[in-house]
Amino acid sequence: MNLPLNAIESDRIIEMAWEDRTTFEAIFMQFGLNEQEVINHMRQELKPSSFKRWRSRVQGRRTKHAKLRTFIEGRFKCNRQRPITQNKISKR
Repeated sequence: MNLPLNAIESDRIIEMAWEDRTTFEAIFMQFGLNEQEVINHMRQELKPSSFKRWRSRVQGRRTKHAKLRTFIEGRFKCNRQRPITQNKISKR
């Protein structure tokens, strides 16, 4: 890793790594860590069982690599979801 990370940055990297649709390229653009550095960071920060679970989940997942994605849009939005206005969630 290039720079030492504070606790907030470390937590954000772990959160982004667990997200299915956040690519390793997005983590690299935001924090400068390539895929192997993210794997090493996860190995250091997670419990061994959590790391094994994360690694088996991520390995071979198309959504974690921008070049392997088959969809164009990065987020799913339900057609029943209403916009959030003035910090109040609209209800049905």
